[in-house]
Amino acid sequence: MGTVWHGHDELLTREVAIKEVPLPDGPERTIVAERTRQEARVTARISHPNVAAVYDVVEVSGQPWIVLELVRSRTLGQTVAQDGPLSPRTVAKIGLELLRGLCAAHAAGIVHLDVKPDNVLLAHDGRVVLTDFGIAVMDGDASLTPAGTLTGTMAYLAPERVTGDTRRQSDLWSLGATLFMAVEGRPPFCRDTTIHTLVAVLADPPDPFQRAGPLAAVLAGLLDKNPATRLDAVGAREQLRHVAGLWPLKDEPAATAVFPGAESAAGRGHRRRSPVRHIRGPAPISVGSALRRGGALRTSTLTWSAGNMTVPVRRVNGHALPADFPDPGLRFVRWAYGWGRRPPARHWPSAI
Repeated sequence: MGTVWHGHDELLTREVAIKEVPLPDGPERTIVAERTRQEARVTARISHPNVAAVYDVVEVSGQPWIVLELVRSRTLGQTVAQDGPLSPRTVAKIGLELLRGLCAAHAAGIVHLDVKPDNVLLAHDGRVVLTDFGIAVMDGDASLTPAGTLTGTMAYLAPERVTGDTRRQSDLWSLGATLFMAVEGRPPFCRDTTIHTLVAVLADPPDPFQRAGPLAAVLAGLLDKNPATRLDAVGAREQLRHVAGLWPLKDEPAATAVFPGAESAAGRGHRRRSPVRHIRGPAPISVGSALRRGGALRTSTLTWSAGNMTVPVRRVNGHALPADFPDPGLRFVRWAYGWGRRPPARHWPSAI
């Protein structure tokens, strides 16, 4: 909703996008202005490369303007209209990026409610960016949509939305409808009128797949009319990775932590662990209690990376360690990376 302008921030000397939402006359003026402010508040809660960042809200004579990250791009809708339907593998990769953005929003307690091709930006830098949180809702905030009003684009509207249900699974339905359009070139419920489209969303199966190929299964799962049995984010990610050629998961370069008395990796299941800071250095590195237990060390220094800062270090057995380095009995941390490349975050228990 609204018009997006290309602007220039004179104070910070950077190019930005500026969203203007026209305010109607009459009693709805205040509601639309507050909804625009809410859109900014909602989007500002999300910090993720697959979601357009909000920088500021500027008000002039009661008119709010949202200052956003400028994403040089075409929308997914424009891309399909100009270039034709995309391949299943390309659509799967787009779907994975969109899913990451949606999961970041859901983790912040936000439901987008308007996922559709025109709200998906295919950036020139290769990113897929979700935008326009104009009708999104977040936990603990009252809806600014009048009772009995249905907002959103009917062809991408989850069936449960008709009854006022705004759950996270609704975004997954809209994701499925969006990916269907990208690979087939048309929405899954393509009808002549809005009311016929709404009836099809509620009662009809999706239109037959013609181009989806290996993507058909994940699309059918996302377009399940029952939100309780609809494909969830984890299942969608696995299936999209498979279609994108990224499945099965290959062994990624990783930090392997060995704990005293820990059971063998083959004999234990996956456990969710809390994140810690990164350690960078040549492999192998032995830290903590391993230095006191004779663990081999091939380098004289370790770098403790805290964001973009390097904190002071102390020395243990002649080797540099961060001043705040925890010693939970960790014996070995082994990076399969060359020197200087930042490894991804890995997780291990803070105590044995």
